[in-house]
Amino acid sequence: MDFRYLGNSGLKVSEISYGNWLTHGSQVENDQARACVQAALEAGITTFDTADVYANTKAESVLGEALEGQRRESLEIFTKVYWPTGPGGPNDTGLSRKHIHESINGSLKRLKTDYVDLYQAHRYDTETPLEETMEAFADVVRSGKALYIGVSEWTAEQLQEGHRLARELRIPFVSNQPQYSMLWRVIEAEVVPASEELGIGQVVFSPIAQGVLTGKYVPGQQPPEGSRATDDKGGANMIRRFLNDDVLTRVQELKPLADKAGLSLSQLAVAWVLQNPNVSSAIVGASRPEQVVENVKASGVKLEDGLLKRIDEVLGGIVERDPAKTVQNAPQTRPGS
Repeated sequence: MDFRYLGNSGLKVSEISYGNWLTHGSQVENDQARACVQAALEAGITTFDTADVYANTKAESVLGEALEGQRRESLEIFTKVYWPTGPGGPNDTGLSRKHIHESINGSLKRLKTDYVDLYQAHRYDTETPLEETMEAFADVVRSGKALYIGVSEWTAEQLQEGHRLARELRIPFVSNQPQYSMLWRVIEAEVVPASEELGIGQVVFSPIAQGVLTGKYVPGQQPPEGSRATDDKGGANMIRRFLNDDVLTRVQELKPLADKAGLSLSQLAVAWVLQNPNVSSAIVGASRPEQVVENVKASGVKLEDGLLKRIDEVLGGIVERDPAKTVQNAPQTRPGS
């Protein structure tokens, strides 16, 4: 496993991290989830990403149990706050001072740790003053409950303003967690240049495009039974945008390129996002330990310029690059409030 600095901070993270967004506490039984975490540890992954909203807090509990007994200093544990949790009361969502303080305390209890390495705003809260949010994050850092602050799916402008306030408050704002893959490149035009200037690193999710870039979805055929595309609780809505014959045909055309490079399609996909120097880590999930074992083989892989060019030629116009998609996919009001 190779390691990278998280943005311009001094914190090193495994360049492939393990996330339990759609699995722990929902799709995958606890024993299997623990087996996946153990496989990640054995493969050299030290960075683990979760959120309080995943399976309505259950995912954090499962991860905390799976990591119990590990040397805490050897791990980097990330979690997030924003989406509704609990019974869905009026203050059970958003980035208010109240919700942030109550959420970090709940997350630490479930994760069985005194602090998290990175605490992230899971989306931008349009209904809370940014000053209030950043001051609450500063309280969390100064109390020792989090070492660094990050965000998820913020625009370039939001990153710039949040970073300005973080500098004034003297707290380390070091990361953004966006969706990023061969098929979804909306961060490249604006978010990445702004992040490079600010010293913010990307911790990217869905590098395999929710499984589409594994090649298991075949044009003209129904999705495999038990796959994410057939599970309404497991991201079926998110993956649907990629399930058209043009996309699936072009993904199949990537297989000879992966074979020539000595990689599986999923390894090629993970290695591709890691070619971007602003990417600090790529999050992979798993429902089976062998998936972890396969994906970590992308660590340290250097893709030749000629291969990167051929990938672009194969995918052509199906790649989404519009930076406006970050705003379009973001909530405009607090969900559930």
